[in-house]
Amino acid sequence: MERLERLAAWTREVLPDPLLSLAPASADASFRRYFRAMTESGSYVVMDAPPSHEDCRPFLHVARLFRGAGANTPEILAENLDEGLLLLSDFGNTTYLMALNESNADRLYRDANLALIKIQAASRPGELPEYDAELLMREMRLFPDWYLARHLNFDLSDAQRAVMETTFATILANNLAQPKVYVHRDWHSRNLMVTDPNPGVLDFQDAVYGPITYDLASIYKDAYIHWEEERVLDWLIRYWEAGRRAGLPLPDDFGEFYRDFEWMGVQRHIKVLGIFARLYHRDGKDGYLKDLPLVMAYLKKACARYNGLGDFLRLIEAIEGRVLDVGYTF
Repeated sequence: MERLERLAAWTREVLPDPLLSLAPASADASFRRYFRAMTESGSYVVMDAPPSHEDCRPFLHVARLFRGAGANTPEILAENLDEGLLLLSDFGNTTYLMALNESNADRLYRDANLALIKIQAASRPGELPEYDAELLMREMRLFPDWYLARHLNFDLSDAQRAVMETTFATILANNLAQPKVYVHRDWHSRNLMVTDPNPGVLDFQDAVYGPITYDLASIYKDAYIHWEEERVLDWLIRYWEAGRRAGLPLPDDFGEFYRDFEWMGVQRHIKVLGIFARLYHRDGKDGYLKDLPLVMAYLKKACARYNGLGDFLRLIEAIEGRVLDVGYTF
């Protein structure tokens, strides 16, 4: 209660008009919380990021970096880094996930592609942390630690672990060979808002400098919404064509680009399965469990398609068969 009282007091100090109401707006998978402050002249968002758990400085840096590239990130209206409080412009409540339907999907994804290309075209080394081998591998290790061991209560044999390690090394080699750009790292339907200009971009504080296909894997292999592959191909081709016109370091051959997109997706699916399991078992957030089957379906489909991933697919299927034998329900 003491922190909420301090948050309300600071909000009153920095608002341009008297505060009429302050209510929870949303929470995310971290310790950050968001509140909507209403005044007679409009609404604002207050970000609460306790300094003992969160650091606001990456959020501020990336917000200004992406905004400078032409993306629509929240305007920083006031900041209190000592207490982990920010006053931001308000993008409203309508996420892509809430708005997307058959009739508007082409337009919304076109806008997302164009915004992403602006961010990527502004990329330069040294501004953001490297999405390096250590980080990419650490993310994949969430899969055996949290999804297999904790969520499925499954212990890998030495032979199975060897298959997994070989697969992880193969995935990593592909990811690290891709051209590097700014990577939002969570570019998907829950973090893009329907705004004018569109989209409003949120949750970018973990941005890095890394593989060019990562954000595309995030949005077109989205854990929260599924589209038929034919439609995804169309959106990816449009991105690839526009990105090449913008001078992005994309392959001349779309097939090569699509293969990189798929392999990047495999890394992300492996990571996300681990993250969703950790959110449930460590943080008590069960809302992500319903999204596990779609992520696993993406992973298995990609593994069935490419040389070098078949052994890992057979490993996954063996684990699923063993777990189902003891009565576990996915």
